[in-house]
Parts: sequence; C-alpha cells; structure tokens
Amino acid sequence: LEGQPVLVHAGPFANIAVGQSSIVADQVALKLSDYHVTESGFGADIGFEKFWNIKCRLSGLTPNCAVIVATVRALKMHGGGPKVVPGKPLDESYTSENVGLVEKGCVNLIAHIETVKKSGVNPVVCINSFHTDTRDEIAAVRRLAEQAGARVALSEHWLRGGAGALELADAVIDACEDKVNFKLLYEDSMPIRQRIETIAREVYGADGVSYSAEAKAKAERMENDPNMKNMATCMVKTHLSLSHDPVLKGRPKGWTLPIRDILTYGGAGFIVPVAGDIKLMPGTSSDPAFRKIDIDVETGKVKGLF
Repeated sequence: LEGQPVLVHAGPFANIAVGQSSIVADQVALKLSDYHVTESGFGADIGFEKFWNIKCRLSGLTPNCAVIVATVRALKMHGGGPKVVPGKPLDESYTSENVGLVEKGCVNLIAHIETVKKSGVNPVVCINSFHTDTRDEIAAVRRLAEQAGARVALSEHWLRGGAGALELADAVIDACEDKVNFKLLYEDSMPIRQRIETIAREVYGADGVSYSAEAKAKAERMENDPNMKNMATCMVKTHLSLSHDPVLKGRPKGWTLPIRDILTYGGAGFIVPVAGDIKLMPGTSSDPAFRKIDIDVETGKVKGLF
C-alpha cells in the first residue's frame, strides 16, 4: 500500500456476521490520518447496511462518503451472463465486449447506489478494471452510475499501483467535501419484525417477509423481552444476490424474504435473523489447524500450513 498504515482488526464475513473493521481501529485511524478508509464486507445490501445501522449506531461515527466497488465482469453476470464455476475458464462473454449485458447488469449496481443514498451518504462508484474491459463497457457503467447519482472513477491500481487509483482518490476527496445528511434506517424503538421488514423492503427490494413457525415464535418472545429490545439487528443473507436466493441476479422483483430462524448473540448484543438456506460458519474444532502453523526463525518460512 505504498507506505500507508493499515490496521488489520476486523470481524467475520458480512453475509453471516457483522463484517466490519473494528470501531477501535477506526478510532485510532481517525487520529492518525487525514482520510481514513474502512471496509464493510460484500455489497451495500449486507456490508454497508450493517455499517450503516449497526456500526455507525454503536460508534456514533458517520462516514463522509461510501465507495461501491464494481467490475464489468460482475455486472455482466447480473445482466444474465453464464454461471461462473470456480476452477473453470470464464465464458467468452466475460472476456469479450458485450455492452448490452453490462447495461442490463447495472440494475444491480443502481440498487446499491440507491441504498447508500438512503443513508444520506455520498456514493462513489469505483470501476475496478480488468484488462479485458473495453472502453464502451466502462463508459456504459460510468453513464448509468452517474445517472443514478453517484460519482464514478476508473481504478487501474492493479496495473499502475497508487498512480492507477488517483482518479478514485480525487473522487473520494470531492465527495467528502459535500454535505452529508446521515440518517439511520430505523430507530432503536422499532420492533424486531418491523426492522426486518424495513431492511427487506428498503434495502433488498423484497415485497415482504415470511417467517417459519420457529422464527415467528422467537420474534414474539424477543419483542416482549425488555432486555432484547435495544439489541442490534444483524441479518444473515447470501452475498450472491440482493435476495435470499443466490441464483436470483440483477435486481429481483416480486419476491418475499423467508426468515427461517432468529438467533441471539448475547455477547455481541445482536439479534440475528437468518434468511433462506444459508450455512453459518462453523466454530473451530477442539484441535484447530492454527496450532500447527509456525514460522521457521532460521529461514523465515511458514511451516505447518499443509
């Protein structure tokens, strides 16, 4: 990172947990630098939503802008491109020009832009470029994102290092100069099921929410428990779609968010509604692999990884 300090202090993934850099890291960084960049995992539907409604609520900190990172390849997938299979070569549609596919996929990007704007924060879209992107594809993303109300910057840091990200840096600086009208999506006093419904409709684009019998019973019990009323709502949902279904790309319409369970993480102070068929990260075993990993002080090489 060309001499810039980095504080690696974060929680697990935003699809199954909070997915944020820690508040402590942010507080330290804000005292050390003119501009502090913090991360929330995945897209605006889960990572930013939790940054917005959990982290900012608990920390009292508010951002000056939010950067949404997009790639032409991902937008092609959301536009109806063939399924991407890990370990197999990409379909030609992802490596050759297809402006129409990019334009169709931009409905997904626009949804993320609109989510950021609902918070009152200024959105900046970073087009994380690949060597296969064409000028017309990049122009299409820029045009549609700007029409949706975002600043847009092309980043070629993979090719030119920091110099390749100067356009993005300038866009962020400009956005930080604008006024921020930050507002939370819901109040602490809002009942749990109403919070879930608000997130589902306003962020995911769902028509409504359904509950399994178990989830409904838990929600009713939690809503009547004064110790739980002010706990943060940390949604669990796939990161592969705005919906609960990883197969549904783009900006799905006409769907209902199914809540199969509602967990409580008392130590963190989170109520955790679980949407759809998503697996939660398992805990470590009684003899986790990290115990076997070490560094050979003579050679400096890591041992015990394999």
